Amino acid sequence: QVQLVESGGGLVQPGGSLRLSCAASGFTFSTYPMYWYRQAPGKERGLVARIYSVSGSYYADSVKGRFTISRDNAKKTVYLQMNSLKPEDTAVYYCNTLDRGVNYWGQGTQVTVSS
Repeated sequence: QVQLVESGGGLVQPGGSLRLSCAASGFTFSTYPMYWYRQAPGKERGLVARIYSVSGSYYADSVKGRFTISRDNAKKTVYLQMNSLKPEDTAVYYCNTLDRGVNYWGQGTQVTVSS
């Protein structure tokens, strides 16, 4: 079965960096687009970044130029490098993929940006 396990969250000061990882299993990782979403308290979950199976990526306007999504197909892992973090980036970050109309989510990892 599809499993997604995020890691790498934590507490960081404004302007700092974190790298999130999502280890995938149970599907042919290299052929699937992968997504990072986030959900702040009291807000809806929203798309942060997307990376396609071969090339190409998408970023939400709020993170463009600061976040970078990448993948290592050999390790079946997708990453989210987050630089110049702001307090408004505070949220639970989720890894996601879609298979035949079914959304699969990891358990999420908390990112808190605060001084």
